[in-house]
Amino acid sequence: MLNLREIAFYLEDIETPVGRAINLLIMGFILLSSLIFVAETYPLPEPVRISLDTIDTLILVVFVIEYLIRLYYAIDKIKFIFSPFSFVDLIAILPFFLGLNNIQFIRIFRWFRILRLIRFIDLKIYFLRISSEDGVIFTRILFTLFTIVFVYSGLIYQVEHRVNAEDFGTFLDAFYFSVVTMTTVGFGDVTPTSEVGRLMTVLMILTGIALIPWQLGDLIKQLLKTANQVEKACSGCRLPFHDTDAQFCKICGSKLDKV
Repeated sequence: MLNLREIAFYLEDIETPVGRAINLLIMGFILLSSLIFVAETYPLPEPVRISLDTIDTLILVVFVIEYLIRLYYAIDKIKFIFSPFSFVDLIAILPFFLGLNNIQFIRIFRWFRILRLIRFIDLKIYFLRISSEDGVIFTRILFTLFTIVFVYSGLIYQVEHRVNAEDFGTFLDAFYFSVVTMTTVGFGDVTPTSEVGRLMTVLMILTGIALIPWQLGDLIKQLLKTANQVEKACSGCRLPFHDTDAQFCKICGSKLDKV
């Protein structure tokens, strides 16, 4: 049985099998929680909705315990609280501390749980077998784009659903609007009616103009870089692809066999 100090260590560790297993479990909880919120935007039988709420509450309790353990064993607690990833964690569990889990406005904060996954991407997700630099960059770009669209979709749904249920009836409606808005296509067939919704739409457009071309540019450069590589497996670390003129592995430095 692990004690709290060991759990705190493994929550920050992704090198050992136990650390990878614990972090993978937390990652699964985050994804499950996000899927529950998406599912609850659709008409569901009352027993199913109650079961989903119960599961989501249990996941929230796990997140709270995880945060408190990491906070208690943090060397610099002030630095921990105000670090970007810990701040996102705090936003995700804010409804629990406020005791207002069922208030409509507070539910907005629960969409930020998906942002917790960024912490695993930034630490290089070896437990997902993406250990190469190219793979980490490629995964981070795709996940960043997905996360931005997901969070905006959840927020615009939460704001507009109450006043404009015809256009924002489900998460898919909000997701469609977010993609169309952030890519600046702007079909105009779905429009927000509330002031907060319109303000959020402006933020979506600015985010799309500033961030998406930058991320897509990095993605294209990464694809072109990968396209210029050949299959030349390293005998040391088994990295499968290298530059056409590479003589040594860029990961472990082993000499490569000639193709």
